[in-house]
Amino acid sequence: MSGDFACFTRPELKSERFSYEVMTPSAARGILEAIFWKPEFDYVICRIEVLEPISWFSIRRNEVKSLISEDWVRRAMADATVRYDVEGDRDQRNTVALRKVAYRIYAQVQLKPHANEHEAKYREQFRRRVAKGACYSQPFLGTREFSARFGEPTIAKPIDECRDLGVMLHSIGYETSGETCRWFRAYLEDGVMQVPPNGLELPSAAPAKTRT
Repeated sequence: MSGDFACFTRPELKSERFSYEVMTPSAARGILEAIFWKPEFDYVICRIEVLEPISWFSIRRNEVKSLISEDWVRRAMADATVRYDVEGDRDQRNTVALRKVAYRIYAQVQLKPHANEHEAKYREQFRRRVAKGACYSQPFLGTREFSARFGEPTIAKPIDECRDLGVMLHSIGYETSGETCRWFRAYLEDGVMQVPPNGLELPSAAPAKTRT
């Protein structure tokens, strides 16, 4: 897995885009699902190997500050006078991202209870799609504008570097009550980041409500 640019945005930094130093497990899972996905299984990321030196660059981009809701779309379809003012909602933000990245992802197939096929079948289907360069949607490296190239494993060795990567996003759970983020303490040992099967759900950073 490689690309010219990547930005695995740290979720704790809301106003500016600042990338983790290494691809996150959730981003790796998204790439694999873009190549091959079935409702009968999940991907469990085991480790990620960094094949290119960690290199940074920064850019400033114009972005809009708000998201368009379904309610706004319905009103705009019903009323031709409803308009979205891009100029009035535009904001310039800084992005600190990675340049020239390459990774090797190791993952396992975890079957769901309703699966009626052996996991080997899904592994072989995935390998055939990688060999053909097939994907359901274009994989990307953190943000959609940074497309990813993928192919069969190479003999490239991980970089000779060790560093403490700090607390990293492990996965995001989507439930009726909202998103749940899980975390883990990440380390790079000789270019390899080991990923635990499960992350730790940390308490919310939002201030507690005061009593009246």
